[in-house]
Amino acid sequence: MRILDIIISNVDDKPIYEQIYTQIKNLIVSGKLKEGDPLPSIRSLAKDLRISVITTKRAYDELEKDGYVYTLKAKGSFVNKKDTKLIKEENLKKIEDYIKEIMVLAKVCDLDNEELLEMFKLMAEE
Repeated sequence: MRILDIIISNVDDKPIYEQIYTQIKNLIVSGKLKEGDPLPSIRSLAKDLRISVITTKRAYDELEKDGYVYTLKAKGSFVNKKDTKLIKEENLKKIEDYIKEIMVLAKVCDLDNEELLEMFKLMAEE
């Protein structure tokens, strides 16, 4: 069974189950966890992280609900086949969010769209 490098932060604003969810999701999206790879059992992950089984179960339930993992009764949870369209859509949403943040900062700095595009072109050349 593969041990996951999950780090729980007590100073993070996100709930613990969400930290677990995000880190496992990122391992799947990045390809570090591949289709069919088993996840640690809910109990063993909870024990390793020294957290409640209920918290770990919630993270796994969310991962399953969002299609990242599937669970087989008495067998465990496994990485699901990647839906590349879903991943692309998720990344496009992140890009849109970053662009919105950039637009807010640009307005504060009194930058117009041309100046932003020029900055983007310069950075893309690096």
